[in-house]
Amino acid sequence: MLRTHFINQIVPQMEGKEITLAGWVHLVRDLGGKKFLILRDKTGLGQIVIDKNSNSFQVAKDLTQESTIMVRGIVKADNRAPNGVEIHAIEVIPLSIAKSPLPLDVSDKVKADLDTRLKERLLDLRRLEMQAVIKIQNNVVKSFRETLYNEGFTEIFTPKIIATATEGGAQLFPVIYFGKEAFLAQSPQLYKELLAGAVERVFEIAPAWRAEESDTPYHLAEFVSMDVEMAFADYNDIMNIIENLIVNMVQYVKKYNENELKTLNYELPEISKPIKRITYSDAIEMLQSKGTNIKFGDDIGTPELRILNKELGQDLYFITEWPALARPFYTKRKDDNPEISESFDLIFRWLELVSGSTRNYRREVLEKELKARGLNPINFEFFIKWFDYGMPPHAGFGMGLQRLMIMFTGLQNVKEISLFPRDKKRLVP
Repeated sequence: MLRTHFINQIVPQMEGKEITLAGWVHLVRDLGGKKFLILRDKTGLGQIVIDKNSNSFQVAKDLTQESTIMVRGIVKADNRAPNGVEIHAIEVIPLSIAKSPLPLDVSDKVKADLDTRLKERLLDLRRLEMQAVIKIQNNVVKSFRETLYNEGFTEIFTPKIIATATEGGAQLFPVIYFGKEAFLAQSPQLYKELLAGAVERVFEIAPAWRAEESDTPYHLAEFVSMDVEMAFADYNDIMNIIENLIVNMVQYVKKYNENELKTLNYELPEISKPIKRITYSDAIEMLQSKGTNIKFGDDIGTPELRILNKELGQDLYFITEWPALARPFYTKRKDDNPEISESFDLIFRWLELVSGSTRNYRREVLEKELKARGLNPINFEFFIKWFDYGMPPHAGFGMGLQRLMIMFTGLQNVKEISLFPRDKKRLVP
């Protein structure tokens, strides 16, 4: 048999039509003279009815949850069934019988803790809630791409095995590369800057790695980075691009993922342009007025961001113009105040989603900034040598997809959102 329809394509107007479905046994219900199978495919749940005198009744008795089957049957309209329709089975063909009991209840009748869910990850990803997360994430990425394509950006693919650190520091995973030490890329930063000097407007969606010791709900060792770089632009231009991206993503998910948001029992925050902007200096003053022990030059951590979120009354806001030495060497200082950089972070409530800036585009400035951070310009010659050949002013940002998805799903742990998370504890599955 060949599948003729997906479950969400079956409607009451198809009464009497013979169709063939395929999927997983989500639940089995025995009501004496009939068996009811709840079948699940990638589009949702459907109800299969098997009469006691049917040839498939005995077959159905041996089915276990999560077994894969094909069902040939007749469409019957019934207001009591999911979507107002059910399938009366003519033939049920088992394809793969699942072991019983399952190590994790996909139907969610028995809740499991996060460690169990991640250990039994494939079963966990079959849960309706995780199916919803995957579908929302798909549309978030789709909207991101479409917005940038419409703005004249080109998608690029940069190396993920690199010779030296992108920003300095020790958050690197070393690998052996033909007998030499190399590293997994922390970000595509330096390569995307170079490509902005060739193609002008570029973006990339790809994995990145950071050997962070942090073991929090917001950190991963491997994550998906959504990066943008734009020639002949500064940090204000980039913040405008981000506003368009975020607003378009919210509208896109609202339009195409209504059912998934209902499954998650989550309502997207209302986001409109312009997104509020507050300078780092003003943020520090606001925090000091609330009695926090923070001074200019300090990082603004989660406890402080919670206070700002409450005071600003905004779900989403930019903190702009951070201290220059708190940012990477490629970040441009303000012309009228060199202690301050042309930079920003985009914050959702109290979580950083995006970091970006205007970039330095003159070789002598890059060399000076590297030295100011204790880095040797010789180690970055592969990058800075190209600034001898007409590098344009440029700006860009990096956005963490898993963190962004917290805003789109209401989940509170990036390990839930990452399909197969990598952190200090997990290298499998």
